[in-house]
Amino acid sequence: MTPHDTAVLRVAGRPVGRYVTRPELPARLSPRPYLHPVTTLAGTAVTELSPADHTHHLGVGVAVPDVEGSNFWGGRTYVRDRGPTELDNHGAQRHTAFQLRDPDGFVEELRWVAAGIELLRERRTVAATELADSAWALDFTFSLTNVTSGPLSIGSPATNGRPGAAYGGFFWRARKEASAPDVFSPDREGEQEVHGTCAPWLALAGATWTLIFAGATEQTRRDPWFVRAAEYPGVGSSLAHAERLPIEPGETAVRRIVTVVADGRLDRDAAAALVRKAVSP
Repeated sequence: MTPHDTAVLRVAGRPVGRYVTRPELPARLSPRPYLHPVTTLAGTAVTELSPADHTHHLGVGVAVPDVEGSNFWGGRTYVRDRGPTELDNHGAQRHTAFQLRDPDGFVEELRWVAAGIELLRERRTVAATELADSAWALDFTFSLTNVTSGPLSIGSPATNGRPGAAYGGFFWRARKEASAPDVFSPDREGEQEVHGTCAPWLALAGATWTLIFAGATEQTRRDPWFVRAAEYPGVGSSLAHAERLPIEPGETAVRRIVTVVADGRLDRDAAAALVRKAVSP
């Protein structure tokens, strides 16, 4: 790995995340840039990379299982009436350039390519901000532009016939511990209660850490949350929950997620207070 292939995010001078732009990964994992490890200010890792249970989970990034039939998520593809199926349909997100690169963030250009064809062009903006002595925020915006000559759409296993599996979009694979993390939103508690709902924010609380995910735009807040805790800890914002997301030629889909990374197991009031501080009205 050469130095230009990574960027280190820092908060108040402390490293909190390593961003890998050109990972050397097999095609089956849908190679793409990712953040890992991401840590709390005390140094606790809160991401996992290629864990044994899902080797295509790559820390923090953008992953989509169905872009006009191409898999940018990794692993098997859910096929209607067949189930999860090994297909030779994996795409890759290719880092083009950093438009801006500072210790606390960057602006990146990427190309989403499958079968030698560029389907989407992405601009990704990432910024790290200190919130308190024990908490910081990762502000993550991605803009996907259809660069083909025809319409395309984004789907998920849910839109392809698998209920409850509307993953695809921003995704954070969290640290797996002996016990599953607690899950809660402003008015719900538990994985089953929060999964698939729209909420301004939701939290995963592990043994010594808490992650609070917040939609930071009106459009992003309309996307339901994808949540896993018992099987593995992961949170995503669903681009295609009940129906496919169409993107016309030249049009752009934009989403913004702000994640609070905190030391300690926070309760609902403490989580809400940090979200208010992290997300501008």
